[in-house]
Amino acid sequence: MTLNGIVDQHNKNSEHTEGSKTGMDDEDFLDILFRLKNSGELEFPFTSDHIKALVLDVFSAGTDTASTNMEWVMSELVRNPRVLKKAQAEVRGALNGKNEVHEADIQGLKYLKMVIKESMRLHPSLPLLLPRECRESCEIDGYVIPVKTKVIVNAWALARDPEYWHDAECFLPERFEDSCYDFKGSNMEYLPFGAGRRICPGILFGVANVELVLASLLYHFNWELPNGMIIGDLDMNETFGSSIRRKTSLQLIATPYDLNSSGS
Repeated sequence: MTLNGIVDQHNKNSEHTEGSKTGMDDEDFLDILFRLKNSGELEFPFTSDHIKALVLDVFSAGTDTASTNMEWVMSELVRNPRVLKKAQAEVRGALNGKNEVHEADIQGLKYLKMVIKESMRLHPSLPLLLPRECRESCEIDGYVIPVKTKVIVNAWALARDPEYWHDAECFLPERFEDSCYDFKGSNMEYLPFGAGRRICPGILFGVANVELVLASLLYHFNWELPNGMIIGDLDMNETFGSSIRRKTSLQLIATPYDLNSSGS
């Protein structure tokens, strides 16, 4: 079904259930948007076209950045066999021979989540956050920032600043163990999704995409570099733009993992 068809179907459903709270526990993203639209409580016009545009933005941004994040996290894992082995052991121990990985299975995978956080620290999808405009004049480290100045935050540099991060250039997921860092922009040195009122609205969607896919890849396959390539040969150069991508595409050899051995 096309995006238009899905949105139109949810629109019809919302009209039939308007005024009823039945089934609210089963609401999805579109149901909530249509409930807001039909409530009449918003201070600005909110139509079906607005909902279609919002959904398209979330999916396009969430899928493109998620694929970029996946390529970087797999690059770091094959460069760090200790981390790869530990992450695979956690996933395979938790799933214990299941045929498929479901979203509920990854909730307790603490090390996997630390691996993803560390990958997003070193390789944020958006190295430069969207421009902001100063609403009032201020002074930062002796520099006066006039009102209405456009300011761009370098999230990439903050996440690699040795003043805030021990061994800042090293891939160390354990640094996030028992830490206060999250994806909500609470700590200015860690802003993979931005911060404040205009933080990325697709955080949950983007992170869930990476977590579920990464857990599946680590569970179902063993991974190695191709053609006798050694870790030192792996090109980790970046191509800078609106997002940070690998300069060269990542190529790995995947060997299916015997699921029966997990339960033995």
